[in-house]
Amino acid sequence: MSTAVRICVCGDEGTGKSSLIASLVKGVFVANKIQAVLPQVTIPPTTGTPENVTTTIVDTSARPQDRTTLRKEIRKSNVILLVYSDHYSYERVALFWMPYFRSLGVNVPVVLCANKSDLVSDGNAAQVAEEEMLPVMAEFREIDSCIRTSAKEQKNVIEVFYLCQKAVTHPIAPLFDYKEGQLKPACVDALRRIFFLSDKDQDGYLNDQEMQDFQQKSFDKPLSQEDLDNIKLTVSKSVPSSSTDKGLDLRGFLQLNKLYAEKGRHETIWIILRKYHYTDSLSLEDGFLHPRFDVPDYASAELSPAGYRFFMDLFLTFDKDNDGGLNDRELAALFAPTPGLPHSWAETLFPSTTVRNEAGHITLQGWLAQWSMTTFLEPKTTLEYLAYLGFETPNARETTTAALKITKPRKRRRRPGRVDRNVVLCYILGSSGAGKSSLLDVFLNRPFDTLYHPTIKPRQAVNSVELQGGKQCYLILEELGELEPAILENQAKLDACDLICYAYDSSEPDSFSHIVELRKRYPQLDELPAVYTALKADRDKTTQRSELQPDAYTAALNMSAPLHVSVTWNSISELFVALAEAATNPSTAFPRSEEPPADRASLYMALGATACAALAAFMIWRRSTSNAA
Repeated sequence: MSTAVRICVCGDEGTGKSSLIASLVKGVFVANKIQAVLPQVTIPPTTGTPENVTTTIVDTSARPQDRTTLRKEIRKSNVILLVYSDHYSYERVALFWMPYFRSLGVNVPVVLCANKSDLVSDGNAAQVAEEEMLPVMAEFREIDSCIRTSAKEQKNVIEVFYLCQKAVTHPIAPLFDYKEGQLKPACVDALRRIFFLSDKDQDGYLNDQEMQDFQQKSFDKPLSQEDLDNIKLTVSKSVPSSSTDKGLDLRGFLQLNKLYAEKGRHETIWIILRKYHYTDSLSLEDGFLHPRFDVPDYASAELSPAGYRFFMDLFLTFDKDNDGGLNDRELAALFAPTPGLPHSWAETLFPSTTVRNEAGHITLQGWLAQWSMTTFLEPKTTLEYLAYLGFETPNARETTTAALKITKPRKRRRRPGRVDRNVVLCYILGSSGAGKSSLLDVFLNRPFDTLYHPTIKPRQAVNSVELQGGKQCYLILEELGELEPAILENQAKLDACDLICYAYDSSEPDSFSHIVELRKRYPQLDELPAVYTALKADRDKTTQRSELQPDAYTAALNMSAPLHVSVTWNSISELFVALAEAATNPSTAFPRSEEPPADRASLYMALGATACAALAAFMIWRRSTSNAA
C-alpha cells in the first residue's frame, strides 16, 4: 500500500480545476477567475485521510504549450482527477483525455469529476450523472469512481479528493469488475480463504460468535446485535435462497462484500483483506508467509507446544467422520486455503512417509509426526503453511514463529549427556537388498512385502518413539537410495544427521563388507554416532566375507555388537527405541580406535596431594620431637 498519494488534476481549460483545489485549501469559493496554474499543494497525514497518508495535489494546464509539463506530472502521479463541467468537456473525456492517458502508458486509477453542478437543477442531477458517467465508466475500466461537485457551493469538494486518496489506498480495480458486475476471481479467492479461517467449527456457516470474532479482528470493534441482524436481513434480501438461520454461508459472505463494492464501500473490503495480510495485488504479504527465522549451526527447529496444539486442533476439526484418520476429501478441505500440499510432501508421496490407518488415511499420530519432520527438515515450509492455515497467538505482535522453537546446538556430540531434541534424524546405510526399505515399512506399521523394490530416490519415514522413562520423541529414518554418495559427501547433510544406522543382511555373505568399505571411503562418518544392525535375523546366519566378522569389527571399535533383528519379529520396536536413545544420547554410540588415555592431570594432583600430606606429617613429627627434647 502506498504511503503517499500524488493527485494530478487534469481537464480542459475552464472546467474549474484550480477552483476545486483553492476551495479545498481555503475552505471557501474563490470568486475571482484563477488565471495561472496553482502551485503544488501538500496535505500532511491526518486522521481524516485514508490510512493517514501524505497527499500531494498538482494543478495542470491543458494548453498545448504546457503539454510537456502535463505529461511529466501525469507520469509522476498515482491517481488522476479528471474534471469536466459541460457537454463539450464531457465529450472530450472519451474522445481525448482517456485515450491520451492510455497513450502515455500510465496505469493509475482515474476519478471522474463533473464540476459546476450548481449549474444543473437539483431535479435531474442524479439522472444526468447516471446518463453521463456510467457509459464512460463502462468503456474505460481505469475509471475508479465518479462524483458531481461544485466549488462555488462547496459541494463534495472534500469528498472528491477523498475519493482520489481512496482510489490509491483502497483501489476498486483489483476487487470488482464493473462490466461483469462481479467480484474479481482473485478477490473471491481471498475472501473465500478469510471465510474458511473465520469458520472455526468448519460447519459452512459463520454463526453469531464467529461473526463477532471476525468483526473484532477486522475492525477492532464489536458488532452490535442490531448490525448483525441488519447484515442477515441484507443478505436474505439479496440472496433469497441463502438461509441465515445457522449464520452466514460462503455465498452470503461473498454477496455481502459484492454489495460493499457496488455501493462504493470497497474500503471495507480492503480493511478486511489487509487485516488478513493481503497486499494490493491480493497476494499474501511475503513477510507474513516468510518471517525471519534463522536456525544456528548445529541446532534444529521443532514445533513448540503452541504449534503442536494448532496442528492437533486442525486435525480434529477436519476429521468429520471421527474415524481417527483424514481421508482424501477431508485433507482437500483442510488444505483449501493453501496452494495445496507442500511440494516436499508431494515429492515424497505423502502420506506414505508416516503413520496411516487400515484404510490408508493419515492418523493424528502420523499427522503430528509429518509436521515434526517438515519442521525439522524445512522450517520455512512449516511457517508458510502456518500462515496459510491461520495460526494465531493472543499476542498480536507475535508471528507464526511462535509455533516453532530452536533447539540448543549440539556441536560437541561426544560430550556425555542427552541432547535437547525431540526430533532426530537417522540415516540408514547398507548394501542393496539389506532390508532397509522393509525396516522403514515396519517402522510405519506396514505389512512385510516379500517382493524386492530397489530404492532410487531418498525415502523418509517418521514416527513417534517412546524412550526410557516415558518421554516421547519423533524419529526420522531415511534411506538415501542412489543419492547416497552425494549426501555422504555433503557436510551440511551430515551435520543435520543425528545418527547413522549401519544395516546389513546377516544371511548374505557380502552384505557387511559394504559397510566396511563405506566407512573407509567416507572417514567423516566417524564424526557421527552409529548403531550396527544385523537385519533378517529370522534367516540362517552366514559368515560374512570380511576381514573381521561383525561382532569382532564392532569390538575392535569398542562399540556394542550389532543388534540382530527381523522385521517379522514383534521385538523390532526395540531397535527403534535403541536408535532414538542413541540419537538423543550420542556420546554412547561413537566409534573409538583405542581406550581413552589416562587422566594424567588427576594423577599429578593426587601425587601432589600425597606429597603435601607427607611433608606436613614430617613437620609435625619434627616439632613434637623438638618439644620433647
